[in-house]
Amino acid sequence: MKLVLTAFVSLDGVSQGPGSPTEDTSDGFTRGGWLVPYLDELFVRRTSEWLDLADGLLFGRRTYEAFARDWPRITDPDDPFTERMNALPKYVVTGTLAEGGWAPTTVLRGDPLRTVAGLKARPGRELQVHGSARLGNALLAAGLVDTVRLVVAPVVLGSGRRLFDHPTGPVGLRLDHQEVTANGLLLLEYSGAGDAPVAEYEGVAAFVG
Repeated sequence: MKLVLTAFVSLDGVSQGPGSPTEDTSDGFTRGGWLVPYLDELFVRRTSEWLDLADGLLFGRRTYEAFARDWPRITDPDDPFTERMNALPKYVVTGTLAEGGWAPTTVLRGDPLRTVAGLKARPGRELQVHGSARLGNALLAAGLVDTVRLVVAPVVLGSGRRLFDHPTGPVGLRLDHQEVTANGLLLLEYSGAGDAPVAEYEGVAAFVG
């Protein structure tokens, strides 16, 4: 399976609590729900298409517990995500949970990099990481992430956990696809490109014909 990291971020890189003021208030965060004012039809359609590609969902403990609390409560029959989110196989990387109550869930113990590499080796389409910034960063730094999908909202929050704010090595990415929604969301898809390159600037002649 391909390992895909999917995240919603602000312009200053915050990924905490995009969907509700009460989604994640840890560390005193009070700006939750910042993505919701920018949602539109293209966002819903495209993220639904992304979810269609999933054969499994991968979480860290914090995100898993929030999703396991919220997704089973959604009963709107017109919601395009709920049935699939609740039905897909879920894997949670944790050293503290004995079992997961959001069925079907498999608790992954031991070395997370080795365990996730084993999951990637299974046949299938995509194993998607949703939220779970710390886990996603560790997997990205280890070279296990094949695709990064970002939804970037036109807002600067000034506080909150940032997606790429955890210790990691430099990682190069290649932009494969981009879209802008009517409400100003950037939909970006990257693939891994090895180590992040560096170069010496020697004037514009090197870049123009």
